[in-house]
Amino acid sequence: QVQLVESGGGLVQAGGSLRLSCAASGRTYSNYPMGWFRQAPGKEREFVAGISWNGGGTDYANSVKGRFTVSRDNAKDTVYLQMNSLKPEDTAVYHCATTRKFVLGVPTTDTAYGSWGQGTQVTVSS
Repeated sequence: QVQLVESGGGLVQAGGSLRLSCAASGRTYSNYPMGWFRQAPGKEREFVAGISWNGGGTDYANSVKGRFTVSRDNAKDTVYLQMNSLKPEDTAVYHCATTRKFVLGVPTTDTAYGSWGQGTQVTVSS
């Protein structure tokens, strides 16, 4: 069973940047795609970004394209989400997730992911 721990969240002004990290342990992390999701109060969880098992493919929600960048360092068992030009509507709890079996490409639905981190709060003030 894999364990995922997110870090890097915080309070930032609109237009600022944050870099989230997700450290994995307990399994061969590098064989599986990773995803970032977020959930704001009163809203459903939504896909933000994802990266394929080898980093060769990425996908983003339209709302973050051009502002967020997902990457992974398999040597460190860590995936990152660089968030630039943050907006108040980016405020949410951000979770990383991984699938429980090998999958080609980048899943974008939360049902495709079986292991989740606890999440890290991102708050963007206007």
